[in-house]
Amino acid sequence: METVLKVEKLRKSFKGREILRDISFEVRKGEIMAILGPNGAGKSTTIRNIMGIMYPDAGSIQFQGYKDIPRNKIGYLPEERGLYKNVNIMDILLYLAELKDYPLKKARERALVYLKKFDLEGKDKVSVEELSKGMGQKVQFIASILHEPELLILDEPFSGLDPVSQELFKQEMRSLAAGGTAILLSSHQMNLVEEMCDRLFMIHHGQKVIYGNLDDVKREYANFKCTIRGENNLNVLQGLPEVQRVEQKEDTSILYLSKDVQIASWLKNLPDQIDINELSIDRISLHEIFIDIATDRNLLKEEGVVHG
Repeated sequence: METVLKVEKLRKSFKGREILRDISFEVRKGEIMAILGPNGAGKSTTIRNIMGIMYPDAGSIQFQGYKDIPRNKIGYLPEERGLYKNVNIMDILLYLAELKDYPLKKARERALVYLKKFDLEGKDKVSVEELSKGMGQKVQFIASILHEPELLILDEPFSGLDPVSQELFKQEMRSLAAGGTAILLSSHQMNLVEEMCDRLFMIHHGQKVIYGNLDDVKREYANFKCTIRGENNLNVLQGLPEVQRVEQKEDTSILYLSKDVQIASWLKNLPDQIDINELSIDRISLHEIFIDIATDRNLLKEEGVVHG
């Protein structure tokens, strides 16, 4: 798959403190890739370097093999909202499209289509200050894609959106990716990331901790867990084979299993004394992986998994 954005060995320091340390990843045509990490991990600094808002101390950023990213080829939805409040929606969309050297007639046509798609039909003359937070987010999203960018960077795009609007955004992101747009997504909503993204890059303390295909990451980092509802003795559960730790709350027990467990055999050999009203097996979620890394709990490392 064609590489659209390539970041290599990016380093950045502020006042003697290293914020980014040898950050390397790529975003490919037609994929949605997540850049994840807790607050202060270096995500925003990485994005700002890509956008040319600041410059790295070392390393390189290439767009389709070129060192300079043409501004008309990139769309950006920043976490901080920046629309002119006293300007009507259509005027601001056309102004931003013009900054990208996009034909104004085509921009107006596409703007009307998108306003209708995002339930903003008839609001093209409404000023931004009259919009709710969610409606303003829709306008800013439209502004980021109106000029048909080849690379789209979305920083917390679901902020302020109700579930219906989130679905609209997800549908449009999938449609853009299917059409060949490379999307770099930053979000703290791990359930949406897990649902949407093909690959992910997780950063912590300014350096890579996870990078790869989402399915591969899940297989590598997300061991199985078994959730049992029933009145069970903690010591009995902890003594079961392949169980590495148990979390228990009231009548619910979560058993975290070893990496190489054979689920069918393990279930078959559960002792009859285990009280089971409900039982489910799934893998540790991306949310749990994120929490483990962000809080430096290192529980996954203790279970034989190495971050990086």
